[in-house]
Amino acid sequence: MSFDSLIKSRIIAHITGEPRQLRKRAAFERQRLRRGAAHVVDYFHDVSDPYSHLTAQVLRRFQDRYEIELRPHLISAPPDWAAPDRAALKDYARLDAARLAAKAGLALPATPIPPTTERLDHARALVAAALPRPDFAQTAIAVGNALWQGEALPDAPVSKPATEMAQGDARLEQLGHYLGATFHYGGEWYWGIDRLHYLEARLRGRGVAKPDALADPIYAPPAPDATSPAPPGTVIELFTSFRSPYSYLAFDRAREFARARGAELRFRPVLPMVMRGLAVPQAKQFYILHDVAREARRLGIPFGHVCDPLGKAVERGYALIGYAREAGRLDDYASSFLRGVWADGIDAKTNRGLARIVERAGLDWDKAKPHLQSDTWRAEVEENRRALTALGLWGVPSFRCSDTVFWGQDRLWLLA
Repeated sequence: MSFDSLIKSRIIAHITGEPRQLRKRAAFERQRLRRGAAHVVDYFHDVSDPYSHLTAQVLRRFQDRYEIELRPHLISAPPDWAAPDRAALKDYARLDAARLAAKAGLALPATPIPPTTERLDHARALVAAALPRPDFAQTAIAVGNALWQGEALPDAPVSKPATEMAQGDARLEQLGHYLGATFHYGGEWYWGIDRLHYLEARLRGRGVAKPDALADPIYAPPAPDATSPAPPGTVIELFTSFRSPYSYLAFDRAREFARARGAELRFRPVLPMVMRGLAVPQAKQFYILHDVAREARRLGIPFGHVCDPLGKAVERGYALIGYAREAGRLDDYASSFLRGVWADGIDAKTNRGLARIVERAGLDWDKAKPHLQSDTWRAEVEENRRALTALGLWGVPSFRCSDTVFWGQDRLWLLA
């Protein structure tokens, strides 16, 4: 590993590590006590986002459990850099949110009706008017129910919500995020009902829970059920990237699930988003690293000694896919590479680093080296990208199993 890569790896391990997180939390709490301030939780609501509608439905329960001051903000849809394929994102968000609603016992039609621009403006005006009121959550729920079910909305206030949205967008940007359905507390972000349990655990740890508050989280991330066998011939296609830390979190878990159920896991690599010309700004990168770090801790997966494989390392890694497949150790190789660059700080740009990845996967480095000169992998990776796009997706990890298609390591339970 180069000196530069070593330093970066140590810095990332430091900034995403739990000791630093705990120190920052303690410092925030000391400052809060000195100011005599309440436990303020900022919540950002995007009327056009079905995940925000799900989150609104748990706000009242959240407030009833903890001694907090919830400050809602109305925001606009995410910027273009956060929505690389906006039409696909909207379509998939409706599908995924409907699945999540069914899992969590929340209300959203199985096929939510896409709202028109006129209806969105109407709904935003209603929600903006409710921002300072105690009934914000009830209003947001009622408006969301009507919006996503295609029903008539109540009469809207005369005023436009532009001011409230501009203020919400500015606050969101100031604090360093880009999505709706998000909570911010004490320097950390929590997205939707999928991450609310982390915020609940933090508040309970601070003694903020009310005496009669339930100990179980409002929504607990479910684990995939691997107890019963899959139908014969079941194939799980996994679209992934060696540069995706979420793919790292998903790969071995999906592999173990496939083994337990007697299914075939089919590894389908694609180029990282940045290498496909899609922007991943700094705010997004920082959020992803911190989110992956806490998910890794929850799942008991090593993470943090990162050596970013963007560019040459990814290309070298992909060049050996054909060799690993022919040797019958492709899954071992992919697992070794992902763990190497996201947990072990291995620099795959170097022969020394890549040899370590190859050999611990049970492969022969001397036999692997000649394949580094080949670019035949590019056709396979491009074919996988086209297939992913045809499924209406763009990011990784994404899965296809029979007629079910989904995106993200958070949805592994859908495999069952």
